[in-house]
Amino acid sequence: MSGRSCSAVPGPLGPWQYLQNLLFYVHAGLATLLIGLVGLPWVALRGRPAANGIATRWIGYMLWAARLHLRVHCEIRGTPPEGDCIVAAKHQCFLDILVIANALPQRAFIMKREVMRVPVMGWYAWKIGCIPIDRSRGRDALRAIAKQVNQRLASDEGLGQLIIYPEGTRTRPGEHRDYKHGVGTLRLATRLPVVPVAVNAGLFWPRKGWGVRPGRAVVEFLPAIPPEMPREAFMPRLRAEIEANSDRLMQEAGFRLPAD
Repeated sequence: MSGRSCSAVPGPLGPWQYLQNLLFYVHAGLATLLIGLVGLPWVALRGRPAANGIATRWIGYMLWAARLHLRVHCEIRGTPPEGDCIVAAKHQCFLDILVIANALPQRAFIMKREVMRVPVMGWYAWKIGCIPIDRSRGRDALRAIAKQVNQRLASDEGLGQLIIYPEGTRTRPGEHRDYKHGVGTLRLATRLPVVPVAVNAGLFWPRKGWGVRPGRAVVEFLPAIPPEMPREAFMPRLRAEIEANSDRLMQEAGFRLPAD
């Protein structure tokens, strides 16, 4: 693993920015509770389509609240996929989760099992098709996920766009970690195309979510990597495309990568 940090460290937040951060999280918490509770009966009756609809409204509201309180604007580049595929994304913060999910019509995440146990929103995650992973089970966990994915591909609803973070965790801007083998294993087991995604959202929204700064966060969907690509070439290409394009987006926003 190699880590790199910005050569120009921003100064501390001013009192007004602290207040705006606080207002956003209070607003977001109340809105999440209200939207989640109001939507429960509808989702109980209509299942995954209704859950996706409620999730879309909630995500849109969160992005609107971020613009209102924090002056964070979001831009999508490239062409978001619409069919069954794996979406492999750089992950820097909560904001890139929202932006990627908002761009996809039938999104679902591979996420930590603990997140699925969060009241209300964890239930929605189950309903939209998110798949929990128990990291302590290693390869057995990946085999179980691959089985679920193939079952959904064979179902009438299909899979949709399954989002996975190859690094396995949030990273600081400019930080490059080794990619875990899960995305490659799923690709081989499902024969699905993989869509790489580059982001720069961590420049404005810190990993831990406090101290958000104004700016334009960009998420870029890159050309899909076809399932026919040889196994040994896939992971190096995926990592190179995500990291190089994420670095490019951050440099466009004024981030200065230190020399290696």
